[in-house]
Amino acid sequence: MIDLHCHSCFSDGTDEPEALAIKSDALELTALALTDHDTLEGLPRFLAMQPEVKTRLVPGIELSCRFLGKELHILGLLVDHQNREFRARIDEVRARRNQRNIKLVERLQSLGIDINLEIVRTWAPSGLVSRTHFARQLAAMGIVGNSPEAFRKLIGENGSAFVPFQELSPTEAALWIHEAGGVALVAHPGRFAAGRFIWNDAMSELQRFGIDGFEAYYGEYGPAEQRYFLELAARLGMLPSGGSDYHGGNKPGLELGRGRGNLKIPDSVLENLEAARPRSINGVFHPWVS
Repeated sequence: MIDLHCHSCFSDGTDEPEALAIKSDALELTALALTDHDTLEGLPRFLAMQPEVKTRLVPGIELSCRFLGKELHILGLLVDHQNREFRARIDEVRARRNQRNIKLVERLQSLGIDINLEIVRTWAPSGLVSRTHFARQLAAMGIVGNSPEAFRKLIGENGSAFVPFQELSPTEAALWIHEAGGVALVAHPGRFAAGRFIWNDAMSELQRFGIDGFEAYYGEYGPAEQRYFLELAARLGMLPSGGSDYHGGNKPGLELGRGRGNLKIPDSVLENLEAARPRSINGVFHPWVS
């Protein structure tokens, strides 16, 4: 079994990259991908653990995008995390995120909430501050009862203090990922837009934008959702992927490799993703042709 979606303390998880590698080995996973949000910084430490574990350690990232007016996340798996152009582009995304955080502080202060960015940064040891860290601080201040409430009432898309940052289009994300030698996949499609996307239509459009596939297996899907997305992938000729979306202590009860307990992703999923990786011909990337 494999797990192609998890997060470390370099984005909004709580585990060190090395700890993730060790846990995956103890669980006897065949492969584990680290896919931190909009950053590659945890990957060198994660991949350096490869000689110490039997689990294959896979480089990845999760990019924040905008699609049909809503937030959408695109996973890049099997990317070359040392690619200079890719790293420069990710640095630009990080700068956009920092600008959003400054505006989010201003918005919260305008609502009478005494919060500042330095306090929020104490929740983010890697320095990459996300809304998850804002949510934890708001809960610690007693402004909300817990992190989900912070998203629902204040900092989520429908919250009174919501501030978007300049997100990528799915086309941009797919292009960047392909140029870095990876495959581009929609993360947990069943969890976006409060169920308002008609995924048969939306995924067909994303396929035209260059997206290769999506998570048909996911740590929080029920059997019906998994079956639906597996059938949709087969019908559209897109690649199924999957992962737990493990965040450590930030998602209690969701386990690495197992999700909420029933996650089982076959090794063949990664084999098919590898076969679909782009290759360069005279500097132009093309999909593998079987």
